[in-house]
Amino acid sequence: MKHFVKIVFGIVLLASATSCFDKSQPNYQYMPNMYEPVGYETYGGVDNGLFPQGTEAMLPAENTISREWMPYEFENTPEGKELARLQPSPLDSLGRDENLVKGAELYAVYCMVCHGPRGAGQGVLVKREKILGVPSYDDAARNITVGSTYHTMYYGLNSMGSYAAQMSSEKELWQVAEYVMKLKSDLTK
Repeated sequence: MKHFVKIVFGIVLLASATSCFDKSQPNYQYMPNMYEPVGYETYGGVDNGLFPQGTEAMLPAENTISREWMPYEFENTPEGKELARLQPSPLDSLGRDENLVKGAELYAVYCMVCHGPRGAGQGVLVKREKILGVPSYDDAARNITVGSTYHTMYYGLNSMGSYAAQMSSEKELWQVAEYVMKLKSDLTK
């Protein structure tokens, strides 16, 4: 008899819990802030009293530069690219092997998808015809140097955008530029 009372009590409890259930309304929420967040517009709309005009971020102070970045001396013009062509790599020649290893890692992440593993312009996106016209590094008409490669990665060229924001330092751009020159020398052998 005791078991029968427990079973009946359990059925009544279950029936009362599910009898008020409405599929068009949400159930009770233990912590409603987790389910219904307060939406804010990015960089605006909130007057927090810390910054002027209610913004969440401010522009950097004038005449300042980001860490590990120096201002690039050449402009994004054809004349600037010709001047950059003569620029040598500022990286230490004694650490060339380490720079090439790091450059190969970065090349595999950022460049290989279009330029291919050997720099022949046959990356995955080119083979799938998503991007057309990626030339090979050994193309004689291009006459690339380490300086012009850095300039192209810094500013971008044609359908290739700038990669300066993707790299965490100026040194990484130079490491990739040196690795591209190694790929070019391997292709021309």
